[in-house]
Amino acid sequence: MDIMMRWTLLFWTSLAVVVPVIITLWCSVQRSKRKIHMKDFFRKSKHGWHCTDLFNKPTYCCVCQQHILQGAFCDCCGVCADETCLRLADRSLVCKEIMAPSQTDGTLEHRWVRGNVPLCSVCAVCKEQCGNQPKLCDFRCMWCQTMVHDDCKASLSDGKRCELGEFRSLIIPPHYLHHVNKLRRRHPDEYSKLASACGSSWTPVLVLANTRSGNNMGEALLGEFRTILNPVQVFDLSELPPSKALQLCTLLPPGSVRVLVCGGDGTVGWVLDAIDTMKLKGQDQFIPRVMILPLGTGNDLSNSLGWGSGYAGEIPVEQVLRNILEAEVVKMDRWKVQVASKGLYFRKPKVLSMNNYFSVGPDALMALNFHTHREKTPSFFSSRIINKAVYFMYGTKDCLVQECKDLDKRIELELDGERVALPSLEGIIVCNIGYWGGGCRLWEGMGDEPYPPTRLDDGLLEVVGVFGSFHCAQIQVKMANPVRLGQAHTVRLVLKTSRMPMQVDGEPWAQGPCTITITHKTQAFMLYHSAEQTDDDDESSTSEAESSAPHDSPKPAGPASARA
Repeated sequence: MDIMMRWTLLFWTSLAVVVPVIITLWCSVQRSKRKIHMKDFFRKSKHGWHCTDLFNKPTYCCVCQQHILQGAFCDCCGVCADETCLRLADRSLVCKEIMAPSQTDGTLEHRWVRGNVPLCSVCAVCKEQCGNQPKLCDFRCMWCQTMVHDDCKASLSDGKRCELGEFRSLIIPPHYLHHVNKLRRRHPDEYSKLASACGSSWTPVLVLANTRSGNNMGEALLGEFRTILNPVQVFDLSELPPSKALQLCTLLPPGSVRVLVCGGDGTVGWVLDAIDTMKLKGQDQFIPRVMILPLGTGNDLSNSLGWGSGYAGEIPVEQVLRNILEAEVVKMDRWKVQVASKGLYFRKPKVLSMNNYFSVGPDALMALNFHTHREKTPSFFSSRIINKAVYFMYGTKDCLVQECKDLDKRIELELDGERVALPSLEGIIVCNIGYWGGGCRLWEGMGDEPYPPTRLDDGLLEVVGVFGSFHCAQIQVKMANPVRLGQAHTVRLVLKTSRMPMQVDGEPWAQGPCTITITHKTQAFMLYHSAEQTDDDDESSTSEAESSAPHDSPKPAGPASARA
């Protein structure tokens, strides 16, 4: 009897352990199959579907009209559906058409989506709040974002005529691309004729986002921009390189396009390199103007152009688009960095493009250590706060180890062909822009006699030295100044012995004996923000910003450190 009870207990115990494991494995397999199946369905769909486990506001299915907590939504047109209605919604509900003919009068017709209007939206007819009933109700035009009540729709003054709303001057209308597709002669003059129907102030914008930058906000931003703009204007750089995305500029009027780059300084450099490639192809007349929405960690170039040191969703995308309309066009120098390794005379020198700065020494060592560990565990470095904390840790370590000491004995510096005597340094930094190290104005410094601000278009580089990681930290908190070595049109450094960490715009590497030559490459057209003064450094006056603005453009009204 005891044996029988033991076997019975063993059986039920085993069953209690094995059955949940089997169920868990079965659910995991089914979930994996469902994920693959949905991914294939989304790839073939004309909608931009995204699944969510919990909607962030009261949401109703556009097919069955029932309240749903989870399901899928299209970030282009705003249609929402639960999983059972998803296929029917995909077949029966039309998404935004990137290319479509216009009405007989040359205008676009409203494209209405019922229900799930934005919170606190107002009816265009009666001026009362929309979407405040607990059901699928009211309409929103997916192009002009006009909202109307069910009962007010028939009373809409413009009837079926859609004016594309507040951002009409930034949107590429679907009928424009329809006419371009029918052109027999693809010539810039033909594009200008077609553009006349879009208004004299038409400056279409392309949005290029790096979904891997900063706090991984890129994907959400892409969806918000697709909702307002034509989806053809919005590009994910993880799926399409900027060289291909910028080819859309060649189908638009010359000199009219503006590009919004959502990412860090590295992403901006990637886009600017693609623009230089357009110049090599003879497409100079289609070169766009570039604006930055900073999603990276350092964002020094963004800071220098007045767009702030980081974006975390504190302003809506609508305000970002308004900033594009108000921004000024300025020129920015770009530089060529040639690295010729000693003893390798038959190998072509490594050539890099520089927008921000080149450095050799402790800050390059911190960037190299950070880059090495990020490559090993990229998921850990998904937060801007964590990234800066890791930088601080490596800086503290170098204060104790001093891996770059006696740099002055290992390197020679020439500015415009003249040899410069170096003090006992650990690092040399060659700057093109005003900011360095995540928000520090390096060249101007602090104290009773600050140096004049740097300029983006003067064809000069500012060269400074630092005594070590601790000196870098003192400079960043305004307790010390760098060693100013001079300004030059051409900078040449000769590393005579050993390996040293180097970086160009945050891209680090370890370099053996070599000769580095930095010369002027070209100029890029950038967008400068000067609408408001919100920099922490209140002592920075308006005159400082005016002196840092390029001579060939109107002087900004605010400081160069103004943030979006």
